[in-house]
Amino acid sequence: MSVTPFAPHAMHLTPGVAAATADLSKVYGSGDTQVVALDRVSIDFREGEFTAIMGPSGCGKSTLMHCAAGLDTPTSGSVRIGTTELSRLNDRQLTQLRRDRIGFIFQAFNLLPTLTALENITLPLTIAGRRPDRQWLDRVVAMVGLSERLGHRPAQLSGGQQQRVAVARALASQPAIIFGDEPTGNLDSRAGAEVLGFLRESVRELGQTVVMVTHDPVAAGYADRVVFLADGRLVDEMTHPTPDRVLDLMKQFDARSRTS
Repeated sequence: MSVTPFAPHAMHLTPGVAAATADLSKVYGSGDTQVVALDRVSIDFREGEFTAIMGPSGCGKSTLMHCAAGLDTPTSGSVRIGTTELSRLNDRQLTQLRRDRIGFIFQAFNLLPTLTALENITLPLTIAGRRPDRQWLDRVVAMVGLSERLGHRPAQLSGGQQQRVAVARALASQPAIIFGDEPTGNLDSRAGAEVLGFLRESVRELGQTVVMVTHDPVAAGYADRVVFLADGRLVDEMTHPTPDRVLDLMKQFDARSRTS
């Protein structure tokens, strides 16, 4: 598929940007087996905004998120969280930054089975030796509807409730940004809609910044902005998305790929 790269409006870090990449590239292998997962991607993730990342399988969606979150190291280019350049951090500093300033929600809920919902929610803070802000924690727990389930262990919760715990855990430390990798991929449509609604609410009511990788046009419809990748490059962007508009644009990409 050959698509003209999309040039985002903001190429450099500006006030109100929670995270940014500049000329970010990620290459796996070498020679005949070389795969370019990301090809000079520059993007800003603005504070208080819900961004969805979409594109066909293998386009670099998860690689972009993992590099932007400090979970993977780019081949070239730069990543910043706020004003912090990740390449300048050693392993200990990078671990601390991820723990203190980034929240994660994955398709697998990643809850510890022996801990209660409340203990799972506060686990990152416990590991960091920090006390939770009780007022904030109560607000987060109420928002995701877990006030009556805090003493339950994961096995006593439905899949949707477990993912609510994961959302609350990501929010509990008041991170600068939350990254979600297909966070509703293991949920039925009703539970998925609830979780997406909580993420939407966290942006609207709590001022949270959320970046979500998804293949689902319905999930993308909850975002403020959708960015589209193809062949490791940014190729388009949509604000105020709806599922129908997202689906129409994805069909256009598919049609181009079949004719190229």
